[in-house]
Amino acid sequence: MATEAKTKTAGSTKATPKTKAKSKRKVAAKKTAARKSTAKKVQQKRVSRKASADFSTRAQEAGRNAFLAGLGFYGKAFDQIQEQFNTLQDQLEERREKASDLYEDLVKRGEKLEADAKDAIELPDFKLDSLADRKKLDKQLKKVKTRFNDLKTSAGFKTAA
Repeated sequence: MATEAKTKTAGSTKATPKTKAKSKRKVAAKKTAARKSTAKKVQQKRVSRKASADFSTRAQEAGRNAFLAGLGFYGKAFDQIQEQFNTLQDQLEERREKASDLYEDLVKRGEKLEADAKDAIELPDFKLDSLADRKKLDKQLKKVKTRFNDLKTSAGFKTAA
């Protein structure tokens, strides 16, 4: 025992078998810890690559969906405008038909009034021997004016004064 104590006190560098085993365990533990840390780093890189790939895919999907939403908006707006245009075109055709019918009715009414006016006025043949028969011409003109006024009032025309 004295020799062991001497060696310990003398500062010998020889290690006892227990300390060798402890140091081997420490080295082995350090190596496994290093392996684990590198394995963790590799795994983190894989996860980050996978996460970045997922993020990239999601970003592309979001961009594509935004584009498709805009395209859908313009498509819907075009459909609505087309529908309004078709509705306006149908209304215009209906109004043209009504205007045409109204025009035909007015022409028929005008023909009827023309026939009534001819019957009401009964213009005699103007056979004047000379321009000196002014009195006769004035009488006929007065007669035509009165009949025309009567016809105008019966037709419902108002004079603008």
